[in-house]
Amino acid sequence: MAEVNGVKMGGGVSDVLATPRSTATPPTLEEARNAPGRREKIEELTKKIEAEGIEYIYFQQVSVTGRILGKGVVASFFPQVAEKGYQLVYGATANLFTDRHGDYIGFDPNDSELAAIADLDTFNVLPWDPRVARVYCDCYDTETGERMDADSRQNLKQVVERFEDELGLHFLIGIEPEMMWLRKPQPGEVPTGVTEPYCYHIHQFEELRPVLLDVVDYGQKMGLDMSYGDHEDAPGQLELNFRFDRPVKTADNITTYRQICAAVGRKHDLLPTFMPKPFTGVSANGHHHHFTLVDDDGNNVFHDPDGAASLSDTGRYFLGGLLEHFHALMCVGNPTVNSYVRMWDTGFWAPIYKNWGWQNRTCTVRVASGGRFEYRGVDSSCNPYLTVATLLNAGLDGLRKKIDPGPPQVGNTYELLAAGAEIEKVPDNLGQALDELDKDEVVKGAMPGRLYDVFRHYKRDEWERHLASVTDWERDEYLQYLP
Repeated sequence: MAEVNGVKMGGGVSDVLATPRSTATPPTLEEARNAPGRREKIEELTKKIEAEGIEYIYFQQVSVTGRILGKGVVASFFPQVAEKGYQLVYGATANLFTDRHGDYIGFDPNDSELAAIADLDTFNVLPWDPRVARVYCDCYDTETGERMDADSRQNLKQVVERFEDELGLHFLIGIEPEMMWLRKPQPGEVPTGVTEPYCYHIHQFEELRPVLLDVVDYGQKMGLDMSYGDHEDAPGQLELNFRFDRPVKTADNITTYRQICAAVGRKHDLLPTFMPKPFTGVSANGHHHHFTLVDDDGNNVFHDPDGAASLSDTGRYFLGGLLEHFHALMCVGNPTVNSYVRMWDTGFWAPIYKNWGWQNRTCTVRVASGGRFEYRGVDSSCNPYLTVATLLNAGLDGLRKKIDPGPPQVGNTYELLAAGAEIEKVPDNLGQALDELDKDEVVKGAMPGRLYDVFRHYKRDEWERHLASVTDWERDEYLQYLP
């Protein structure tokens, strides 16, 4: 197996299963600070920092929208901050933004601060500037000393541990990160893609070769096992995939990939966008989730060659849970106003309907070979820590209740609708999706306590600000309107 900078590339299921399971963070701040082996690991990293001339370290945490926040620390302070953590205003869980009424989202001025504790296994040097390193952190409440319930990253660790402990199985997942490379627009200028919207055309891929090779180089150096890539059917749209992994690692990889794209954009003076739908009339940026459930020997328990669509009962029930909670899951996987433009600009295989099928890309859930699921109801604006957590809760509910997903859909969704078929539809907009999420206790259960409260406050405000905004379309349509 090839290695790039000490990282094994091209591994399979057995290699993933050889890595440690996802485990919950220690239940209290003091236990996190004094975890066995932590002091030795800090000393080891301190020696690495000194030996490699690292000057600065980003201690970074993940907000409710998936954005990276945190603090930068000069190298001499690394041991101290790695041991004790750093403190930030609780509202950092919501990007420290205010709502349209001027109130901070998710917290009051008298709320306690959070303490962020480094997950030392995620320490990595930034390949675009080896003087700088980064490490992901998990958050605690400084007042109670308990886990910060509004921290989506450490929450996913808990959800995965409960899920895998109950089933005695391993959940493996990969995410296809579609995004677009645009020329940086000047103020007031309409953005344009670097390439034409020609899917799979190597010529368009070649136009972006300097960009994609930097992304691959940086990705491999940061531990992303890069595999397939292609030019998709939107302006400047690339999809560069990397190996599936355990859930928290995959979510970390997606977040790292986004930071890599931002760094490459700065280098080439381009705008990498993860906006779901920047252009009308071409495809949007999906973030399809591919996953399997395997036993200790690596056997896919979703797969049964004699079952409908080659699914076992376990696979069918898990799928039944996804469809049962379809509307609420759509809100988490498509969490912006712009997400629903993707649903209205039809004809590009967006996940508009509550359906599933064997190798059917016009369905929300596509069952691929070997019992692998592709959940298509997710776009590039998602927080992967939340999407994976909610998918796990929905699937587990299906397993517990043995929810039957019904027979697979046969045929193109759009042709079936034109012929008069009735298929349940996705919520029309973010407001409706938020209403559906508010009614679904199972999906909300993957976002416990203040995590859901912060998400709801943030996204309700986003929807209300949209409703109160005058758009270019409205001016074009009505400015000279004479009733």
